[in-house]
Amino acid sequence: MTEPTTATPGGPDEPATDATGRTEPGSDLPGAAAEELRQVAEEASQASADAQAARSGTAGDPSVGSGSDDQPDPGAGASDPAAQAGGEAGDALADALGLAEQRLGDLLRERAEFVNYRRRVERDREVAGEQGRAAVLSALLPVLDDIDGARTHGDLVGPFASVADKLDGVLRRLGLEPFGEPGDPFDPVLHEALLQDGATQVDVPTCTQVLQRGYRSGDRVLRPARVAVASPA
Repeated sequence: MTEPTTATPGGPDEPATDATGRTEPGSDLPGAAAEELRQVAEEASQASADAQAARSGTAGDPSVGSGSDDQPDPGAGASDPAAQAGGEAGDALADALGLAEQRLGDLLRERAEFVNYRRRVERDREVAGEQGRAAVLSALLPVLDDIDGARTHGDLVGPFASVADKLDGVLRRLGLEPFGEPGDPFDPVLHEALLQDGATQVDVPTCTQVLQRGYRSGDRVLRPARVAVASPA
């Protein structure tokens, strides 16, 4: 306990001191100012003593700060909402990643299906174009046979010869290719044997005469060449 102090008044020019010899706060100030400062000092001293007594009582109480189960940890209660919010955020992120992965898989499948569809459409378009071109060229083959016949007999002269040459050029640019010449080895895929030649001076079946030329467009045979064939003895 702090013993009460007794102020010792000094002379008119000397500040008052307490029992310990310390100068009393405000004793060197005149009138009401000194009194007010002394009250403030006393209140501060009393507050300091009360605080010290409170600290001493808390230290002597074993139930305070013992960490027993009766005293909940304020930090634990505050951390539970944060942990719960973190768990919910993690679940939401996992769900979002799973949904994104599913959508990515769907997108890749749709893209693969579209690529296959586009390839199939392009292939079908090419096939349809080849079939249409082959149909038109096949329809013109009798005309070409007549032109070949006129050319063979020397009747293809004048303006008609010029028209025939232009027609041949256009058809060749469209992919029409004639084939079949005397001396070609006989190929049942490319030739149709209409006559059997009696010549035997050949080592393999050979076309000795072309009665009608054959035509093809690319790998497609529009019409086989009609030929006379000589076989070896």
